[in-house]
Amino acid sequence: MFQILSIKGTVNFLRHAVPISILSLILVLGSLASLATKGINWGLDFTGGTVVELEFSKPVNLEVLRAELSSDEMQGVVVQNFGSSRDILIRLPVKADIKSDTQVGYVMEAGNKLDPQVIQKRVEMVGPQIGKELAEQGGLAVLVALICILIYVSFRFEWRLAMGSVVALAHDVIITLGVFSVLQLDFDLTVLAGVLTVVGYSLNDTIVVFDRIRENFLKMRKGGPEEVVNTSITQTMSRTIITTATTLVVVIALFLKGGTMIHGFATALLMGIFVGTFSSIYVASFLAIKLGINREHMLPVEIEKEGADQDPLMP
Repeated sequence: MFQILSIKGTVNFLRHAVPISILSLILVLGSLASLATKGINWGLDFTGGTVVELEFSKPVNLEVLRAELSSDEMQGVVVQNFGSSRDILIRLPVKADIKSDTQVGYVMEAGNKLDPQVIQKRVEMVGPQIGKELAEQGGLAVLVALICILIYVSFRFEWRLAMGSVVALAHDVIITLGVFSVLQLDFDLTVLAGVLTVVGYSLNDTIVVFDRIRENFLKMRKGGPEEVVNTSITQTMSRTIITTATTLVVVIALFLKGGTMIHGFATALLMGIFVGTFSSIYVASFLAIKLGINREHMLPVEIEKEGADQDPLMP
């Protein structure tokens, strides 16, 4: 009964697996090329610099403030709202020929021109060495996460499924980083947190699909690998749609209304959700099929008991 219902309602997702896999390969290669040539636009968390938060008595036009800060000493400065139109966050890059205190003085001078009642709420300085260590530790965190996931799925699934899930995770991370590289979006610690969140989200989606694939390989005794995978994806699709839709509602709200401080985090999650959803179907599952997954690989290993080959009637 289970087999008949499953096969009748199955959608042939793998019919489009080849062209989508080619598209994924192009996106991955393009992302790697951009990372190699353009690199990543590291934020002050990684490059070092100074953050100045100002509170004005009235809303401030950011373009006017940027024009006041447009000088050789302030080249590369980032000006953005911080919570409200009266609170301004200014990020100052490290300059070899100018001290950070002097940069802060230029900022206060420009702020006083627009509003004599401006208040300097905080000043934070991140040295280049600390920024470099953060960049190394951030990259190491992503690498360790992928290695731990590889170990986990290797114990939980047959190695062909484990390989498919790890390749899908690497695919999601590379494309997400590639988008930030191509668009030269600011990459700070919040974006790194978003990338690690993408890894967890994508892995969860892949494991749900793979659990159903493993179950159906044991239940659908006459179905081939592609038929079993299509049935499994169809059965889990309602769960995938509901999870993706509810997550997108929150992430889109953060992207539109969350402010500039978490804009990068929301951008990384948006990219990761879209890429991670289709990679669970067209990267992880399709790769497992190409590696030759079949029902025999899902069967538990039979352990022959000692003396089982002897005749029980023999004394």
